[in-house]
Amino acid sequence: MQAFIDHARTFHHRAAQTADDFERLAAGQSPQALFITCSDSRIIPSAVTGARPGELFEMRTAGNIVPPYRPGVPSAEAATIEYAVEVLGVADIVVCGHSHCGAVGAVVRGDDLTGVPAVREWLAEGAELTPGHDPGQDLAGPVQRHVLDQLARLHTHPSVARRADAGRLGLHGWFYEVHTGAVRTHRPGTDLFLPL
Repeated sequence: MQAFIDHARTFHHRAAQTADDFERLAAGQSPQALFITCSDSRIIPSAVTGARPGELFEMRTAGNIVPPYRPGVPSAEAATIEYAVEVLGVADIVVCGHSHCGAVGAVVRGDDLTGVPAVREWLAEGAELTPGHDPGQDLAGPVQRHVLDQLARLHTHPSVARRADAGRLGLHGWFYEVHTGAVRTHRPGTDLFLPL
């Protein structure tokens, strides 16, 4: 923890090129995209995308799960999505899954999650994958299917559906390989995730 504290103490010296950068950020934000990814500490959206402060609005959940929209049922995820689309006017939303995903792995392997009931319920709610995956196999296929499921769930959110259907919001599925740093993107109309 001390290394984080030391870095935070001197961050303001390294973070901005000029005082104008801080003033610009203080005046408001206008991110280009909403980046939805896993809470996994190995994924750093700004490192993957090269985004600078103010350019990327982030939503991180265990397993990059996007809960379906439920009118009258408040959720942090629905509020984040709606705010990004309606207030900030992001032009794109990226759902980024990753290799070595503990959440997707737990679901497809059928792991016993009785010791972590909140995790079990979250994954049961958000992952539409079928258990039965061979633990020795690569998780790329299940994770990529999961990303596509989450993109479909975004369409249940009225603000997303309205703007996407009007052609004013791009939706993108990405797959990040933790072990190589490579990023693949889903090609619409196919089941393929190809290099960016």
